[in-house]
Amino acid sequence: MREIVFDTETTGLSFSGGDRLVEIGCVELFNRVETGQVFHAYFNPGRPMPAEAQAVHGLSDAFLSDKPGFHTGVDALIEFLGDSPLIAHNATFDFGFLNGELGLCKRPAIAMSRMVDTLVIARSRHPGAKHTLDALCVRFGIDRSRRVLHGALLDAQLLAQVYVELMGGRQIGLGLASAAPVVEEAAAVAPAKVRPPRIFAPSDAELAAHAAFLDTVKQPLWHAGTAG
Repeated sequence: MREIVFDTETTGLSFSGGDRLVEIGCVELFNRVETGQVFHAYFNPGRPMPAEAQAVHGLSDAFLSDKPGFHTGVDALIEFLGDSPLIAHNATFDFGFLNGELGLCKRPAIAMSRMVDTLVIARSRHPGAKHTLDALCVRFGIDRSRRVLHGALLDAQLLAQVYVELMGGRQIGLGLASAAPVVEEAAAVAPAKVRPPRIFAPSDAELAAHAAFLDTVKQPLWHAGTAG
């Protein structure tokens, strides 16, 4: 099954309030294994970058000034997404911006039925715990040392690992393994050695020596019960 894990960076929290998408990163999974195929792009939002947003992702007006608008990369993005399920953390936020930008480009919105929200999954799997991407990376032992600032592609790559862990992670494949025959290693048992039977019958010389010894015994005990 093909799935796409994605993340976005924006100028703020409200598309309807005028904020725009400035970065998107997508990671392809097939049967929950990364294929190495990714889609990554920066976009000029056509508006100033607020300082509080820049503090989160580090994308400045100067950096984005020579980047294309979203409309220039929309077709390549749509092609990469295909009809696969789309996985994001707090997915309603990312879907809101993605569909908002698609609407400005006169493209159909992505159906919400394709949305898989890892935040919802994490809350159901681990109620009461922290569910940020950083916290989940710590929970599952995923290296997040490169995540100094938010970045759409890096966050999508981290989220892909988190998603796999949330859905079974390293346990995937154990069901198949259990169906395989179990080969137990055991020490080989060597066949028992059969020794030739010993002969215990006395020889004629031994019988004669024994009779001579008995003749020397006076009043043997084995005759005591025969008296009278």
